[in-house]
Amino acid sequence: MTKLDWGILAVFILYALYAGLRERATASQNLEEYFLAGRSLSGWKAGLSMAATQFAADTPLLVTGLVATAGIFALWRLWIYALAFLLMGFLLAPSWRRVGVLTDAELTEVRYGHRAAAALRGIKAIYFGTIINCTVLAMVLLAGTRLAEPFLLWDQWLPSFFFEFCAYSVEWAGVPFAVGGLETKTIWIRSTNNLLSIGAIVLVTMLYSTTGGLRSVVNTDLVQLAIGLIASVGFAWVVVDHVGGLAELTHRIQEQFTAAAGYSITGDQLLDFTPFGDKDVTMLVLVVYGFQWLLQMNADGTGYLAQRSMACRTDHDARIAAVVFTVAQVLLRSLIWLPLALGLLVIFPPPPGIIDMAAREFTFIQGMDELLPPGLKGLMLVGMLAALASTVDTHLNWGASYWTNDVYLRFICQSWLKREPSHRVLVWVARGSNVLILVIALCILPWLSSIQMAWQVSLLLGSGMGVLLVLRWIWWRISAWGELACIVASVIMAPLLLWGLPDQEALRLLIMGIGSGLIGVSVSLLTGPEDHDRLEIFYRRAQPPGFWGPIERRVHSEHHEDSQRFWRAILAMGLASLSIFCFLTGIGSWMLGSPSPAWIPWRDVWIVGILVVGVMLCPIWMRLGFRGH
Repeated sequence: MTKLDWGILAVFILYALYAGLRERATASQNLEEYFLAGRSLSGWKAGLSMAATQFAADTPLLVTGLVATAGIFALWRLWIYALAFLLMGFLLAPSWRRVGVLTDAELTEVRYGHRAAAALRGIKAIYFGTIINCTVLAMVLLAGTRLAEPFLLWDQWLPSFFFEFCAYSVEWAGVPFAVGGLETKTIWIRSTNNLLSIGAIVLVTMLYSTTGGLRSVVNTDLVQLAIGLIASVGFAWVVVDHVGGLAELTHRIQEQFTAAAGYSITGDQLLDFTPFGDKDVTMLVLVVYGFQWLLQMNADGTGYLAQRSMACRTDHDARIAAVVFTVAQVLLRSLIWLPLALGLLVIFPPPPGIIDMAAREFTFIQGMDELLPPGLKGLMLVGMLAALASTVDTHLNWGASYWTNDVYLRFICQSWLKREPSHRVLVWVARGSNVLILVIALCILPWLSSIQMAWQVSLLLGSGMGVLLVLRWIWWRISAWGELACIVASVIMAPLLLWGLPDQEALRLLIMGIGSGLIGVSVSLLTGPEDHDRLEIFYRRAQPPGFWGPIERRVHSEHHEDSQRFWRAILAMGLASLSIFCFLTGIGSWMLGSPSPAWIPWRDVWIVGILVVGVMLCPIWMRLGFRGH
């Protein structure tokens, strides 16, 4: 790291702190200003902010590992979420914005009635806002230490007496944060370095996110995403140039990775975008890939994605945000990372046999350290640390919204103390909640290696909730008891599935999603619909598309357009996804020399054909998704 590299990092830190202080006065007015930026975000800002949040520090490492161990086709497990993003945009984002809530937990008491709705709100605030949120935040911070470890060498910079005191404290606590297999003394030195890196990252992040609220988070997100993408393009350029160009990259992948050389995956399998090659792809895997976007707790945007939609200034902006997010997340980012991942596979070839994913993930950091020149290395490090910060600040802001709006305001003040706190008090509670969320995450961090089973359970719980979360928007018969039953069923089924199917993740997700979904729908039908007056209030506020026959007739006795809006939005979602997938496959295949499906012998015809289809679909889905709204 040169002075130029450190200068780039210092400039970014100063900008982030300035962004937080600049928005401090506005964010302090009330919770809507603090958590939703006064519902003033433009569509492109909200969309790029979502993309920055999902540009986590560990994501390029994950992509590098997946491509090396299972080929490009494995990334469809990530790309398929485009369906969920566009479903939120074309179908649900306008309703999220119009319903006027601060959190998805608050939505339960608008959509449902009776005591079951209050219980559901409390459960979601604790489960989503604390258990899931803090565990994810802890894992993100742990991934950040892997990034910072080769570059942030505090033992060489800090006064020896101060660092020795920190190292002694870490060793006394018995909490290692370094990769094993090292001498004991080295482990504690690296662990101390990693903990100091975490402290520095979260301190800067908290200073701007807690002072400026969502506005400062979004403003820094835009800069973070720009730095991350520009640096990634530079990194990919250096790696591909080191190999000898894109054509040489393709040739070396096909030449080096063969069954005769002892590799478990061949060059064509690594480069193929489709499942039509000779990969070991079963129908079960294809089904899970196809429905994974629905079998997860963010299927309807629940969480920070819905938060960005609710912060948009108009319904049109909410739709634009989802499209911008999907294009940046699925198309643009992938086309940068794919040649980078393949180039690192050539430059740092793995030994023959089954390729180790953890080792391949580390080649991303190794490539940064060994290949990048001064200036670009600093820009890439800032980009990765900025990606980490953008994820951390979002999880802090999102988790604090639950604790402030759903725990403190709803249950402590309104239900227990029977009083309404001032806006200023609520904003200070929100700032304090950021600290609480961070403390909980840091307490989880040392035990991550022992809670992997709990994390797998949380993923299964999420897959069990996705179907009901979407249905509550589009079907009037879903009830609070149905959602509660779905949660209970997920809690019971998750450990049983982990015990009975320990090595079959795909089958577990399918069983959980179908089983808990059916239980939730059945209980909703058995307990009867919610009170019609309650549903009418929700319908007038949210104007949800879908199947709301009796409620729609009470509100609009002559015009029945809900089902038409629903099918138009579903068609727009499907065609927009197909269009983006065509661009991704066509451009990616052209860049990387990927083979065409076996039933199309002419590769150029395949590439041109899917690109033409992608272009022709654009005006259709844009007309369906945006016209008349």
